[in-house]
Amino acid sequence: MPDLARRGGGAPPRLFGRDEAEREIARVEKLGAKYLALGQGLYPPLLAELEDAPPLLMSKGNLNLLDRIAVAIVGARNASAAACRFARGLAYDLGQQDLVVVSGLARGIDSAAHDGSLESGTIGVVAGGIDVFYPPENEERQKALYERGLVLAEMPPGTEPRARHFPYRNRIIAGISAGTVVVEAAPRSGSLITARLAAEAGREVMAVPGSPLDPRAQGCNQLIRDGATLVQNAADVVEELRPMESRVKSATAHYDQAAKDAVSGAEDALGLVEELLGPSPVPVDEIIRLSGAPSGAVQMVLLELDLAGRLDRHAGGKVSLRPA
Repeated sequence: MPDLARRGGGAPPRLFGRDEAEREIARVEKLGAKYLALGQGLYPPLLAELEDAPPLLMSKGNLNLLDRIAVAIVGARNASAAACRFARGLAYDLGQQDLVVVSGLARGIDSAAHDGSLESGTIGVVAGGIDVFYPPENEERQKALYERGLVLAEMPPGTEPRARHFPYRNRIIAGISAGTVVVEAAPRSGSLITARLAAEAGREVMAVPGSPLDPRAQGCNQLIRDGATLVQNAADVVEELRPMESRVKSATAHYDQAAKDAVSGAEDALGLVEELLGPSPVPVDEIIRLSGAPSGAVQMVLLELDLAGRLDRHAGGKVSLRPA
């Protein structure tokens, strides 16, 4: 990969060493945050369905919110007062229906959505590190979510958000939600990216109509023209999400069982994998084939050995056992 990066004219990626990884783990713990790993029980089951689901998330707050059906509310940062009032009221009403409201802790519609659902349950997904407040005026709002909601981040602690981070953040918002509601959005805005990602993931896409004279309503009106569901109140959203309830429950049950199977299988596979490993690097695929154990179980064993400092990883997906 470094050679490919150089040939492409870019800088080779810098990989964390063990000491750096341990420092980050210690920092996350000091912040009172937790890791959510893909393939483990606490990871959001709907998000795990995405092909590009983040392998690791940082979380701070009430993890029980991930057990409930979620709906995203997104929109313009420079939203009108009327749209902010509508988003706040919609979020409140959805919370009364036991739905968790997800948004991006940005100005405008995002902030209004979090404010309306703070008491009933809200999740903020940030583009930077979980300890970084962006925009700065949302520091108290983000701290409130630490205490009464939940904050998720893909980037390491201390990371200042950059433009390229926001589309990644948007896929998480869309991915953990059964549906996405857009309230005011200009054409080619980030909110429309979230709506597109939601549609690609097979989730419901909804939009609040606005005046054709207001540029901030053009994105929503365009979504409705292209097939998004027009919503005017919480009842419209609940009705649209009803068919998703069984899918969410099924995804949760399937994911929980898969996580349990991986842990259980790892216990059975530990001895087999250790016997197959030695000082010479071998492909992980070969370990899976020779052991006859499920892929998830083998990966879990390798992760356990890695965390215990007993495994070396090599280029080409190869691993070896570190001498005792």
